[in-house]
Amino acid sequence: MVHSAYDSLELLNNCPTKIDAVESYGSNLLIACSDGSLRIFGPESSSSSAADRSPPSDRQSQTLELKKEPYVLERTVNGFSRRPMLAMEVLGSRELLLSLSESIAFHKLPNFETLAVITKAKGANAYSWDDRRGFLCFARQKRVCIFRHDGGRGFVEVKEFGVPDYVKSMSWCGENICLGIRREYMILNATNGALSEVFPSGRIAPPLVVSLPSGELLLGKDNIGVLVDQNGKLLQEGRICWSEAPSVVVIQKPYATALLPRHIEIRSLRVPYPLIQTVVLRDVRHIHQGKNAVIVALNNSIYGLFPVPLGAQIVQLTASGNFEEALALCKLLPPEDSSLRASKEQSIHIRYAHYLFDNGSYEEAMDHFIASQVEITYVLSLYPSIVIPKSTSMAEPDKFLDVSGDAYLSRESSGLSDEMDSSSPSHQMEYDENSVLESKKMSYNTLMALVKFLQKKRNGIIGKAAAEGTEEVVSDAVGRSFVAYESNRAKRSNKGRVNISLDSGARELALILDTALLQALLLTGQSIAVLDLLKGLNYCDVQICEEILGNGNHYLCLLELYKYNSLHREALKLLHRLVEESKSDEPKIQLSQKFTPEMIIEYLKPLCGIDPMIVLEFSMLVLESCPTQTIELFLSGNIAADLVNSYLKQHAPSMQSTYLELMLSMNENGISGNLQNEMMQIYLSEVLEWYADLTAQNKWDEKAYTPTRKKLLSALEGISGYAPELLLKRLPTDALFEERALLLGKMNQHELALSIYIHKLHVPDLALSYCDRVYDSGLHQQPAKVTGNIYLTLLQIYLNPQKTTKNIEKRIDKLVSSPNNKVGWTSLKGKGKGFGKKIADIEGAEDSRFIPSGTDSGKSDGDGDYDGDEETVSNIMLDDVLNVLSQRWDRVNGSQALKLLPKETKLQNLLPFLGPLLKKTSEAHRNFSVIKSLRECGNLQAKDELYSQRKAYVKITGDSMCSLCNKKIGTSVFAVYPNGNTIVHFVCFRDSQNMKATGKGSALRRR
Repeated sequence: MVHSAYDSLELLNNCPTKIDAVESYGSNLLIACSDGSLRIFGPESSSSSAADRSPPSDRQSQTLELKKEPYVLERTVNGFSRRPMLAMEVLGSRELLLSLSESIAFHKLPNFETLAVITKAKGANAYSWDDRRGFLCFARQKRVCIFRHDGGRGFVEVKEFGVPDYVKSMSWCGENICLGIRREYMILNATNGALSEVFPSGRIAPPLVVSLPSGELLLGKDNIGVLVDQNGKLLQEGRICWSEAPSVVVIQKPYATALLPRHIEIRSLRVPYPLIQTVVLRDVRHIHQGKNAVIVALNNSIYGLFPVPLGAQIVQLTASGNFEEALALCKLLPPEDSSLRASKEQSIHIRYAHYLFDNGSYEEAMDHFIASQVEITYVLSLYPSIVIPKSTSMAEPDKFLDVSGDAYLSRESSGLSDEMDSSSPSHQMEYDENSVLESKKMSYNTLMALVKFLQKKRNGIIGKAAAEGTEEVVSDAVGRSFVAYESNRAKRSNKGRVNISLDSGARELALILDTALLQALLLTGQSIAVLDLLKGLNYCDVQICEEILGNGNHYLCLLELYKYNSLHREALKLLHRLVEESKSDEPKIQLSQKFTPEMIIEYLKPLCGIDPMIVLEFSMLVLESCPTQTIELFLSGNIAADLVNSYLKQHAPSMQSTYLELMLSMNENGISGNLQNEMMQIYLSEVLEWYADLTAQNKWDEKAYTPTRKKLLSALEGISGYAPELLLKRLPTDALFEERALLLGKMNQHELALSIYIHKLHVPDLALSYCDRVYDSGLHQQPAKVTGNIYLTLLQIYLNPQKTTKNIEKRIDKLVSSPNNKVGWTSLKGKGKGFGKKIADIEGAEDSRFIPSGTDSGKSDGDGDYDGDEETVSNIMLDDVLNVLSQRWDRVNGSQALKLLPKETKLQNLLPFLGPLLKKTSEAHRNFSVIKSLRECGNLQAKDELYSQRKAYVKITGDSMCSLCNKKIGTSVFAVYPNGNTIVHFVCFRDSQNMKATGKGSALRRR
């Protein structure tokens, strides 16, 4: 990394005497010669006759600089020093010249008038000046002295400390002093003189202490320059390795110039401190830092090392491929050239990025692309196989490479063509196997670098795009508020991101970025990262990404793409196809995982509140395989059951009953009467079809049951919200008697229902179970007298078989056809206000129908067509009656039951009924007697307590005081408060009561 950082120019030649020290003041050179004189040389172009030339002012001297031209002698000050001059330094802020010779002297500039001579510095060999505080420290023998400039013509001694050995080099480091003695470096505390060791010095070269502009120190150890902080601690930035041990080091940012035995070496102050330039001059005695150049003093001549302009150095470094150094120099350009600096930095970053990219350092190349702030389309032009949206145009590389107009920023070594195809590539990614460059650019490392580049750029671009989208929504909302009502009626048909306008630059860049990032992630096998990208805020192009994901079998990612862009129909179609492929033994597409119907249900859950129709449409695909989960979907999504039922009835009638069954099992109260009727009609239709088939084959059996008939019977018994009369009309007259009985029971026609159980089905157990259900259902809602009458009805049917069996079908037909007899479901459903009254009327009617009178000997007047002459005792089912009485003796009214029994009934047969009944009655009588006695006892105890309370007394003594007036009670009439302890005069009590009454009246009047 060698380039020309300095131009070497001879300023002075053939000096009459040997040069001991050199310094610059403005544009002049101050040269201390071996004869003790001080010679002032000026630029040849500005030299004139001594009469016409006046010394420069202070301000002029501070602005003037050394010039690149020969210098001529302008003035000589003889006898400036008695001994050879060791060093000179111009103190620009104080316009003084400090010289170290026999002692340390200060001269006023520009006339070189002697201002002060520090006699104590006689024999000093090293010094250091702190211009900020005006402090001077110097070393004499084994002593270090500190003086302070008092601002006038004098110096005041501050401190003097002793040191272990002779000081060879020294420099201020903050408030302390770094000393280089013969064998080591030490830090001297300028306040108390404490010494702390740093590290040993070198064995070959003497100690060398150099102060850096940052306040740190460069300490020489032979040919190595060690960096330490102001406290002497080693820094981690590394070490400067010179080719030989330097005798003098001059710091002129950003370079360090060292005087070596055979040449002058210039190195960068940036890690790793590379060699920049070597200047070969013979017999160099001193080098000194001037204002704008490094002054090199030979025996009889002076050279100036003038810095090459930064722009020219940047050109050299960039052309030679030293981009890091060129970027470092760009930061040193003056602030007024900020635009130039930015353009140069951008050009160098781009050039450096191409260099790194072509040499395989892809991630570092992307870092420099980011630093150059180029558009992402420019970087994507390096990846022809990455598909970007057609509406975007690729950035031309020349647009960035030639921004500064310098010839050195051409693209000859970038490995890219200057002519790029501006048309977008095809959606099908085509790989050129014959192109080595193409294969390299699509390698894994290259794509990983692209992924990191896009991810670093993404936050800023997505943030701007989202902000623009928010502003657009707000502006649209504000604009629409001023539009007429008719213009607001038009609704957007598509809520997805597909149709979002991308007129803004940020959203267009976001579209390009996310589309490219998705492809790069897929090509590097990061499917999980693609899922995370699609689940969050993204601007992926749907058309391009859909094709890429589909061709690569990345179906989960494709589903997320559809979902984010509200393309739910496409997503569900794809998901259904994947589920079917997963079920197939020979799938046509390669699947990375198994897709189940539950995935469709999970996808549909968020859509229940947005688009219930699409939920119904695609739930039909999984209703048969996952009925429970699908019904739970409908329930959790709050989709109207009537809507679901009507949709099933139209599109999936075979699943209608399944849906209604699950609905009923999950939420019985949530299913309406209409849906219950619908389910019953479905069951009944299937049962009637089954009945018709068996009847046609003469195989019908009333005791045969199919699963559907069992469901029908269970539903008829367990559900109460359907309309029984509608179902009753459809039943055949000569079959399905159990269904008929259940329907009649729902219509509160208990007599007819029980008659069917006994005389049609001949199953007394079912009749008794029926009575138990009616009794249990009304036990907590109706008086026991009413619910108990159902057993009396059963007894009447057993005792009057001819009456109850006569004309059953006619009575049922009359009940169904007559609207006045609809006392079941339709009556309860009619008017809400009469609901409780209708129940009372129905039960009251049953009560009056079956309670026998005291003179009818068990005869019922429920049927006007009954002929009493036809009744005979032989037809009475007395055994069944006795069986009911023995089993349900605790539910039957004994007196009424006995009235219904025939007179011929033997008392012995009634023992199973009368025994427990009488026992229970006697126990009840005994219990009531005990309760009565206990209540009487309690009453007596209460009276006794009352009498004892009334016997309370109050003793009035001569010391008893009124609690209101605090006077003695004496013989006055008094009153006692209920607590028994508070005694007041009766007059005081009356007055207090009157005052309370008056206060209440006033309060009422105020109100």
